[in-house]
Formats: sequence, C-alpha cells, structure tokens
Amino acid sequence: MEFRLSHAEEAFRASVAAWLRGNLPAGWGTPAFRLPGDLSGRVAFARSWQRRLAEGGWAGLHWPRAHGGREASPLEQLLFVEECIAARAPTLAELGIGASLVGPVLIRHGSDAQRARFLPPILTAAELWCQGFSEPGAGSDLAGIRTLAARDGDSWVVTGQKVWTSYAHFADWCILLARTDPSSARHRGLSLLLVDMRSPGITVRPLVEMTGAPWFNEVFFDGVVVPGDRVVGTVHDGWSVAMTTLGHERTVSSPPLRLGDEVEQVAELARADGGVRDPRVRQRLAQAAIEARIVRLLAYRQVSAHMRDGRPGPEGSCLKLAWSESDQRLKALALEIVGPYGALAQDEPRAPADGHWQHEFLWSRAASLYAGTSEVQRNVIAERVLGLPRA
Repeated sequence: MEFRLSHAEEAFRASVAAWLRGNLPAGWGTPAFRLPGDLSGRVAFARSWQRRLAEGGWAGLHWPRAHGGREASPLEQLLFVEECIAARAPTLAELGIGASLVGPVLIRHGSDAQRARFLPPILTAAELWCQGFSEPGAGSDLAGIRTLAARDGDSWVVTGQKVWTSYAHFADWCILLARTDPSSARHRGLSLLLVDMRSPGITVRPLVEMTGAPWFNEVFFDGVVVPGDRVVGTVHDGWSVAMTTLGHERTVSSPPLRLGDEVEQVAELARADGGVRDPRVRQRLAQAAIEARIVRLLAYRQVSAHMRDGRPGPEGSCLKLAWSESDQRLKALALEIVGPYGALAQDEPRAPADGHWQHEFLWSRAASLYAGTSEVQRNVIAERVLGLPRA
C-alpha cells in the first residue's frame, strides 16, 4: 500500500472537507444541537442528510456515473469516510443497507429494469431497504434458511420468518433470501427476491434490544406474492448473489475508521475525570490507540487489495474481527472511567455525557455478532485467507 496520496487524491480529500464545512446541519457540533431522541425522528434526520449528500453528489460514491455515482475508487471512499469522521458528520446507520449493499448488488446482478426502478430512490433515501437473510436457526449458518418461495405461475409465494432485520419497520423494500428449490443442496436452490414491505401477508414485530431501542425486528411472511421479475440474478443462484451482499457488508465502513476518534474521546473523558493519573488507565488507553492504528492499517490494506482485485475479498473478515473486539474493549474502558454513574441511561439526571457511554457499551456487544460472528470471521480467515483445511 502506498500511503502517500496523489495530487488528485489530496484534492478529493480537500473537496470533501470543504463541502462538509459548508453543509453540516445548522448547529451541528454545538451543545445546543441535539439529535431526535426517538428512532423515527433519527430516521427522518438521516434521510434529510442523505438527500443533502445526494444533491451534493456525495451519495453512492462508488456507484457508476450512469447510475448517479462518482465511480470513486475504494481509496476515495475511504478518504470520504475519514473526512466525515474528522468533521464528526452525521452517520447514516438509520437508513439501513440501501446505498451500501442493495445498490452494489443490483448494479452487479440486477436487470436493467430493476436498476432503473430502484437505484434512484436508494440514492436520495426516498425508499429505505432492509435485509431479510437471518432466520431463527439460520443466522451464522446462512445456508440453513427455511423461508420458502414457491412458484405460482409468473410469481413466487413466500412463507417463512426472518429475524434481526434492522429497520424493517421503516423499510419500503426488503432484499430477501429464500429457498426456491427445497430438493437442492444447502447452498443451492436459493434465490434473492426484492419484496415490497407493504405487501399483504407481511407482519413486522420490533424487538427491543438492551439499549432500549427497537431498531431490529422479526418479520413474518404468510403467503406473500412476489412478481417473477423481482428475482435478482438467476433463479436458484441466490447464494452467489448473497455472497456479493455479504462481501460489501464486510468492506471498509465508518465504524472501524471511527475507532481512532473514539479513543481520543475516551482519553478526553479520562483527563476530565482525573483517570490519566492512574498508570493502568494510561496503559489501556495506549493499547486502545495502538489497536485503533492497527484497525486503520487493516482498512488501508483491504482497500489496497480491493483496488488490485476489483471486488471485496475475505480479508474483510480480518478488519471486522479486529475492530469489533477492540471496540468492545474501548467501550468497557470508557464505562469504567465514568464509574457507577455510567450505568445511567439517556435523560437520567446524573448520567455522564447524557448516557452516551452506557449506550455505546451496550451497543458494542452486538459488534462481534452482526455481519458474521467473531467465530465465523475466524473460520473465514483460517480457510479463505490462510488456506487452512476445514475442520
């Protein structure tokens, strides 16, 4: 990896920083600014920020220009994320997977009609998406899914259940992995469908996780009719399409690159609390800073490999594993620094930083689960990166 940026890359970084300075929401970064406390308000805020990004030409950076993107290189995408972090710009987690996962999958595997219909409203967040992959008993073992799509003339009829479906109660569409040939082997006979979440027969039940937020859901499909032209790619070849989705899910994104900024925030917390006088705290902060630097280098290494090979590779598991476990250690340290009051949640009168670190600690527990557990990532690294035999 060449760490020195070209003149064009430096100019790109500067243009991102300049645009952010002129377009951050009014009052952003000041004590007077406060994000909406409810999830629906945060989704609405994220949609407005996505629209502003789209208007400025910063949405779907890596998409082809023909589909509204900039054809940005993987390195330019990384530079964009780093500048957003430096400006502490709003994140877009509440918008689900549209621009980051669904768009690239449709660009690569979708039909011309699917791309024309779905890509423009993804860029502007006019339509939100969720991902219907995991099921009870088929989370990390995705090949074990049992949701069935049975052919009925020119349509498919879907019956089954999905779970841990992020933002499904806000989503307009779902990218759904279903079994279309039950007689085939586990990884075969699957198809990827585009499902209208307003279709009759869909029931969405929010699940309240331990932070108190109902951001993921279980979704039930009871005889849901999906038109035949909503299959992405080839019927029964959904596994390879799904692997494209998961490959993009494990590419460089904001959370790993944000780790360094969060280490500095925890260091500021320790200075304010007097914890830096404790050599044990200083040692753990130093270790966290080292791990953040390693995560950043892994991100650059992955980007370098992506630029060589043209697609996300299994090395993404190295980044995801290193970041998720480092993140958990850092958030645990933050909670120890604030002490007993760190157990208080947002809006509690004596909650440090309005419950921010309590929420971050609880949320970090999910980091080693979603997008593949740490155990799954270690298997991917062992078999597909190191070339070790399957156990």
